[in-house]
Amino acid sequence: MKALKNSWILILLVFLGSCGDAPLYNKSYSFANNSWDQDVKPVFIVNVSDTTASYTAQITIRTTTDYGYNNLWFFVHSKTPGGEVDRLPVEVKIANPDGSWIGETSGTIVENTVYFRNLKFPEKGSYTFTFEQGITEQSAKNVMDISYAVTKNPTK
Repeated sequence: MKALKNSWILILLVFLGSCGDAPLYNKSYSFANNSWDQDVKPVFIVNVSDTTASYTAQITIRTTTDYGYNNLWFFVHSKTPGGEVDRLPVEVKIANPDGSWIGETSGTIVENTVYFRNLKFPEKGSYTFTFEQGITEQSAKNVMDISYAVTKNPTK
C-alpha cells in the first residue's frame, strides 16, 4: 500500500514539474455582439516586481470566419508606473490574399497571436495597457475577444 501511495506522489510531482511557468498576467476581454467598436478600449493592468527579468507579451485576437478583412489594426497605449505613455500600432494578419486563414481555426473561430519577445520593464509597479481598435470603420465586426498575457522568460 505504501509503495502505491509513493507511486502516486511521484507521478503527481512529475506531472506538476512538466508544466511550464504560469504567466505573470493573462486576461481576456470579450466584445459584445462580436463587435469591437471604436469607443470600446479594453484595459489590462500588469504588476511587475522583477525589473531584471525579460518578458514575452502575447496578444491573441479571436475572430469568426465571417470577419471580412485579411488583417486587423489596433493601437496599444502603454503607461508606466511613473506616468510615461506610449502608443504602438499593431497589425494582426488574419487571412492570406487568397482568403485562407493564417491562424488556428476551430469551427467558425480563427485565433491569431502576436508576440513581443525580450521585453524589459524598467520600473517596478503597475503598467497599464489599453487597446484601441484602429480600423477606419466605427466597428470591427466579427471580432470575438482579445487576450493579453505576459510571461517571464526563463533565465539562461
